[in-house]
Amino acid sequence: MDPARLRELLESVQRGASSVDGALAELRDLPYVDLGYAAIDHHRALRQGAPEVVFGHGKTPAQIVGIARELARTGQNVLITRLGGDPAREVLSAMPELTYAELARTATLEQRPIAPLGTRPVALVSAGTGDLPVAEECAETLRMLGAKVERVYDVGVAGIHRLLDKRDVFDRTSVVIVVAGMEGALPSVIGGLVAGPVIAVP
Repeated sequence: MDPARLRELLESVQRGASSVDGALAELRDLPYVDLGYAAIDHHRALRQGAPEVVFGHGKTPAQIVGIARELARTGQNVLITRLGGDPAREVLSAMPELTYAELARTATLEQRPIAPLGTRPVALVSAGTGDLPVAEECAETLRMLGAKVERVYDVGVAGIHRLLDKRDVFDRTSVVIVVAGMEGALPSVIGGLVAGPVIAVP
């Protein structure tokens, strides 16, 4: 449950449109539900502004579906990361309402409007094509958090003119996330070009 949904529920009780018992029933699983293999934190959106993210790697398809259904049951948006191959096919078969981004290996379910996060976009930079799966996973995560993204892809320092040609993007963004695989130089170079924080993803 997120702050907006809690406010809706409380205002509904105040107006007399919902009963106190009905509200209690909806709140009964706060702050978490124990599924045996996972304890789903329904208070996280209230505390942090975003619900739990389901990290798919290492989980069985049945576990992923169980967690995602529990999040969805309470009206929360759902983001599943690191979901590819056969597990992805099984999860999508069980939950066809999910939207799958193959390159990012993410599945999402948007049940509530996503509130904008900040006024300036995030610059998402990749060194080369091999970095795209991680960069796109990052882009999907940012989108589900409400952040706008400006992509600056394939600008490794081996061809630094490509990076320098994108200075205008860095001037209008608030933070830079650099997905550079083995190229440790790119975050440092960008750090020397921008005033905002730079997050390096190895």
